[in-house]
This record gives sequence, structure tokens and C-alpha cells, in this order.
Amino acid sequence: MNYAVTSAGEGGFCRLMKHRAVQSLGWAAGGIAILAILWLIGGYFIANNPTTKTFVKFGLVPTLEAFPELWGMGKIQNALAASGFRLGSGLLLAIVIGVPIGILMGRIKWFRDFTNSPFQFVRMISPLSWMPLAVLVFATWNGSIIFLIAIAAVWPVMFATAAGLAKVDPNWFKVARNLGARPLHILTKVIMPAITFDVLSGIRLALGVAWIVLVPAEYLGVTSGLGYAIEDARETLSYNHLTAMVVTIGIVGYFLDSILVALIKRYSWHRGG
Repeated sequence: MNYAVTSAGEGGFCRLMKHRAVQSLGWAAGGIAILAILWLIGGYFIANNPTTKTFVKFGLVPTLEAFPELWGMGKIQNALAASGFRLGSGLLLAIVIGVPIGILMGRIKWFRDFTNSPFQFVRMISPLSWMPLAVLVFATWNGSIIFLIAIAAVWPVMFATAAGLAKVDPNWFKVARNLGARPLHILTKVIMPAITFDVLSGIRLALGVAWIVLVPAEYLGVTSGLGYAIEDARETLSYNHLTAMVVTIGIVGYFLDSILVALIKRYSWHRGG
């Protein structure tokens, strides 16, 4: 009897471990555990080396202890609110501009040929190199940062949209027109469902670029945001606060990326496999 119960319990445990979500969670937890161990080892050597002992607060334990303090002071919430507004505004602009232009590039050959070289030229300019010009053009630092995020994020959205539309079978449009579909119907019933996967993939790439641009853009001029919080912690030698904010950036970025990955899987044509 005990053997049967044990076998049933082991069988249920094995089935649970074979579940894809549980496996993914297990791999993620294992990777984070290894990272934490390496961080602990690095902190140990820093603490026991006389030349680096002043940087002991970079360690894992001081960093974890800083989170309740920063949260109680409202610094994490305020930084996330300010950076979230800038990131969201910049990404929204990139999507509003990039998707329509990408559709034009994917549908109209002469427009694609005419704009490809100028777009590729501008795309290769570092987004942060636009900062002096943005400061002159925009009256506020918020406007400048949103512009930098938008000009960095628009290219992945634009080119992913164009590439996705170029893969759509032209016969779909012929069938839609033969059935009496108007241009608006073709856009909403054929084009957008067909390229949603590619658009979301482009937005995911755009998010990664925007997240990288956001933090250094907030080092100068502003008095809020994640970049400002890191710079402020560096200037006040609050190294545990600095690493806590760096970890916060990683956590939030990973969370946002995971949301887009879930949406991409949801709209993938191959999700059945």
C-alpha cells in the first residue's frame, strides 16, 4: 500500500517536472542561483581584499538589504514612474511612425527602393549622438529623452513590419479584392493579422534598444528616473543603492520582455507546434 502511494506520488511529481512551464521556471531559477553564487563569491573577495574593501557594498547581501530602504523612501517607485512614462511615450511614437511606414515599404516597391538607403543611413547613427540636437530643439529634457528613445526604437519596428508584409502571399490581396474588400478592410482583415507576429517581434527588439538608450539619456539634465537614481547613488557613494537600482533595471526589463515574448507566442503562426 505504501509502495503504491509512493509510486503514484513519484509519478505525479515526474509528470509535473515534465510540464514545460515548470521546466522553464526550473531553468530560470537555476540560472539566477548561479548568478547569485558568483555575485556572493565576488563580494567575498572584494570584502577580504584591502585595496577593494571600500567597495564592499557592491556585494549581494548589501544590495538586497538596500531594496526595503529604497522602497520605503519611494525612490524605486518614483524612478520607475518617470522612466516608464518616457519609455512608453518613446515606444508609442516609434510604433505609430514605424508601422505605417513599414507597411508602405512592404507594399510599395518604389517607396521601399527610394527610402531604403536614407533610412539605413540614419539608422546607423547612434541615438545618443542626437542628444545635443535634441536639447536645442526640445524645450524640456523629457521631450529630448522621448525623442532619443523614439529615434532608437523606430527602426526595428519599421523594418520588421516591412519584412513581415513582404512575406505575405500576394494572392491573399487578390482574393480580398475579388471578394469586394476595400483598402481599409484589406488593412484590418488581411495585413494587420498577417504581420502581427512580425510587428511584435520588432517591438521586442525596439524595447531592448530603447531600454539601453533610456538609462544613459537620464544621466544628464533630469532629476528623476532610473538613470538619475544610478548617477545620484554614484555621486553619494551609496554603492548598495546603485547596485539595487541596476538590479531593478534588469528585473523590469526582463518582465517587459517576457510580456512581449508571450504576445509573440500568442500570435505566432507556428504556436501549434
